[in-house]
Amino acid sequence: MKHKQQFRAIVFEDDPSCRDLIALILRKRGYEVISFSEPLVCPLYLDPECTCPQKHAFGDFLITDQRMPRMTGLEFVESQTKRGCQGCVSNKAIISANWTTEEIDKAENLGCKVFRKPFKIDELTQWLVEREKHIPKNRKLVEFEWHR
Repeated sequence: MKHKQQFRAIVFEDDPSCRDLIALILRKRGYEVISFSEPLVCPLYLDPECTCPQKHAFGDFLITDQRMPRMTGLEFVESQTKRGCQGCVSNKAIISANWTTEEIDKAENLGCKVFRKPFKIDELTQWLVEREKHIPKNRKLVEFEWHR
């Protein structure tokens, strides 16, 4: 019997209903999901330096809301990139109901997939399926234990 690779996704979304929906979609696909209301409560963000071993990623996917109370999704992705974070390097998505042209350009330049709220579940699932194909079977993820 072939073992299906398990993926890990990190979700930042301040709206609990939307965060729960995204987590449900991911869990139904067999993902391990780590979700937060915003990046500033994530223990990985709190360190000024990226503490993950640089040869391993923390997650396979990052899905974040653009508009959150203390930090936007773009600010988070940009900050992690500057800090040398290797997690979710090519599988980042930002979701927003109100995109400006400048924000879309910036998101795409940072390598992010852009979704509009309300997003279509099929569109998100299609993106996941396509990106899953590009994750090496032998990749290692950083161990993560955090208790809220």
